[in-house]
Amino acid sequence: MGFRIKPKDEKFFQLLGEHSALLKISADVLYASVHEQDRLEELISKIDTVEKQADDIVGKVTEKLHKTFITPFDREDIFSLIQQMDSVVDCNKGVVERMHLYNITSVSEGAIELADLVVKAARQIEKAVSYLDDMKKSHLKLEARCSRIVEIEAAGDSVYRLEMSKLFRECTDPIELIKWKEILTQLEEVLDLSQDVADSLKRVVLKYA
Repeated sequence: MGFRIKPKDEKFFQLLGEHSALLKISADVLYASVHEQDRLEELISKIDTVEKQADDIVGKVTEKLHKTFITPFDREDIFSLIQQMDSVVDCNKGVVERMHLYNITSVSEGAIELADLVVKAARQIEKAVSYLDDMKKSHLKLEARCSRIVEIEAAGDSVYRLEMSKLFRECTDPIELIKWKEILTQLEEVLDLSQDVADSLKRVVLKYA
């Protein structure tokens, strides 16, 4: 029997899709924060709103899991996926918060490159989640998106190591060093969490496609 979504189950995939769109928006806000420091006040407000909207969706998914007898795939997998996606949103917010709190006025090329990778990973997550409602037909596309996220995370590791090495070699201001160590670590964490999402999606594909 092929894996198909029943009409009563479609709400789960709608909610997952809505959350992945917010995840992408949060990555876009992070990207803006490293390019337009003069907008940080506006951007922190925007990402606060996005995070609250994402949290609302997590609440709706959790409530629906409690109330729905038959779910399109294991409720544990649905819960794990939405939680991991929400962690990406929270981590994106953490970067923007630090940019704002530390009054960052200039950003290195390495940090900009990491922010660009964050957006690329978010774009892949959003697309991968869109394939869940027709997994039997689209599982190869979904797997390809997940593989791309893994590649992006690996590229991020390389950039992170080089940037941290450069920071400790060249930065003579201990306060600036502490600030950027935190920001770079948070950027790398976003990519790690994005790979966690990809791993969860791949597990779902293995079970149901």
